[in-house]
Amino acid sequence: MTLTRSTHLALSMMAALVAFTMTGSGAAGPAARQASPIPPPLLAVSHQARAVAPGEAVLLTFNTPGALAAVRGTAFGAPFVGFAGDSPRTWHALVGVDLDTKPGPSLVEIEARTADGSLLRAGYPLAVVPKTFSTRRLFVAPEFVTPPASEQARIEGERVMLTRVLAGVSPRRLWGDGFARPTDGELISLYGVRSVFNGQPRAPHRGVDFRGATGTPVSAPAGGLVVLAEDLYFAGTTVILDHGLGVFSMLCHLSRVDARTGAVAARGDIIGAVGATGRVTGPHLHWTLRIGPASVDPLSVLSVVGLPR
Repeated sequence: MTLTRSTHLALSMMAALVAFTMTGSGAAGPAARQASPIPPPLLAVSHQARAVAPGEAVLLTFNTPGALAAVRGTAFGAPFVGFAGDSPRTWHALVGVDLDTKPGPSLVEIEARTADGSLLRAGYPLAVVPKTFSTRRLFVAPEFVTPPASEQARIEGERVMLTRVLAGVSPRRLWGDGFARPTDGELISLYGVRSVFNGQPRAPHRGVDFRGATGTPVSAPAGGLVVLAEDLYFAGTTVILDHGLGVFSMLCHLSRVDARTGAVAARGDIIGAVGATGRVTGPHLHWTLRIGPASVDPLSVLSVVGLPR
């Protein structure tokens, strides 16, 4: 899909530009009142995305006339932390539109601190457009549709563990050289498709699947810290990479793990191999990508940070 870019908004659009005004102590004298006002610093906001729709990643860009020291804010109901760009005057933030986000207007709230300590605030409007998803019908072993009572404690424990692992926001961005596909296999299942297992509707597919023979190497899609390498009931043998700033990859259904928990992987490092563990119909690689609490289509991330920035 062709990427869309918003341009810097006109000065009259206060939702995208904000001024920081310094106030001094004491009353201003006549000379001060008659002096020409000094133009305040401005924060200009733009974005890049395949579309602003459920399941999409959005790259925000912030520009000022002077150097920035930090950027943070909230987007689509979740906090984000910015990172420096190629210039001290330019910062970025990668945010996600969760699959469950309702279409309609949304306001990104930004707080930026300049190198001299000034604080800039802005609101940047984005409109979430509707998106439809297809349905897939699969047949798997019955225990993966209706797990036996003996597995319920395990399943709940894994759910709690994954929630805890994916809630972290490490301050170091390890994906500075961008994202790439973890395998060259054919894409066989898209993000967001509605899943029906053995005739029973289940949660939508929050990732993408790549075809591959068992044993095909799987590489880290971007730099990241290995925070989990375990066998899970539904996801099978899984590696989770913490890429930093709230961005995580889950690589599932592996036949083996080559990564060690606590190790830092560079983009392209082999972390395991394609397999058929967990709830599957055959060997393949499942890749889930999280940005904060939002699960997004990994291909949308490739579209905005798939090359070095």
